[in-house]
Amino acid sequence: MKTIISFVLLLVMTTGATAQLQLNGAGATFPYVIYSKWFDEYQKKTGVQFNYQSIGSGGGIKQVIEGTVDFGATDGPMNDTQLAEAKAKRGTDVLHIPTVMGAVVATYNVSGIGAGLKLTPDVLADIFLGKVKTWNDPRIAAVNKGVTLPAKPIVVVHRSDGSGTTYIFVDYLSKVSAEWKQSVGVGTSVKWPLGLGGKGNEGVAGQVKQIDGSIGYVELAYAVKNNLSYASIRNKAGNFIVPSLESVTAAAMNEAKKMPADLRVSITDAAGKDSYPVSGFTWLLVYQDQKDQAKGKAMVEFLKWAFKEGEKFAPALYYAPLPKEVIALNMKKIASIRHNGQPIR
Repeated sequence: MKTIISFVLLLVMTTGATAQLQLNGAGATFPYVIYSKWFDEYQKKTGVQFNYQSIGSGGGIKQVIEGTVDFGATDGPMNDTQLAEAKAKRGTDVLHIPTVMGAVVATYNVSGIGAGLKLTPDVLADIFLGKVKTWNDPRIAAVNKGVTLPAKPIVVVHRSDGSGTTYIFVDYLSKVSAEWKQSVGVGTSVKWPLGLGGKGNEGVAGQVKQIDGSIGYVELAYAVKNNLSYASIRNKAGNFIVPSLESVTAAAMNEAKKMPADLRVSITDAAGKDSYPVSGFTWLLVYQDQKDQAKGKAMVEFLKWAFKEGEKFAPALYYAPLPKEVIALNMKKIASIRHNGQPIR
């Protein structure tokens, strides 16, 4: 009898472990820090597991289009062509659900220059175009009075993979530099005029940390985590702004009031005296019509939790939580998620 009971208990335990729900996702490295926190906290609460591969926004978009993941993540919204391709292959629309906001910072490593370097939009663009070649260039010196700038070559570091962090950065450069817009343009991947490539935010941060005279771009949390210096950038109002949660929130406030229906919006080069100009939303990419009812319900419940409970974890991880106006729009999007055309309850 004891043997039979033990067998039944083992069978129940094994079945429970096998049946444990797992949602698979892939995409942006920009929000990886907070997503890891969310997924861990939510698993503790519900038992639902998340397998998230931080492969870059370009990879996340590709996998969403191919249908090889349950959800994706990106810092650069899918374009109309990509959305149409996903719908043709998957038979459903892909929703963009913004989760948090963050800053992309110009991080540098130059001996003798600590924190506090200032850069203007035109100089930043020309550094990445290869037109400003040394750290003691007169245009850099002009806005950094009292700073001894070395006659050291500038080493540019950029992402080598498809990246939403890249999208935010080059979206900004395209707004402030006509030459950049015409010759390089905007995308999760671009043809860089020069520089060394690093995979992921961590790859760029690592390169910058190792190379004296280098400059790159990473999400704020990666610069802080790696003790890297980052520049303040002159915004549209003419003020040099240090990237921070407050300056990212300032950049988002005006845009939050005029979000498009699909929630795809750029907040780079935002108006406002306190706005940090290289700010952006990051989105989860979710199929509107879920093929698997259990996974669909789990996704919906997770999203509701994220915006009711998860946002509180954002500031400690160097992300700006969403304005309440955007959360309200998210809740409407979540309510539109279906299983075989029927609302998920």
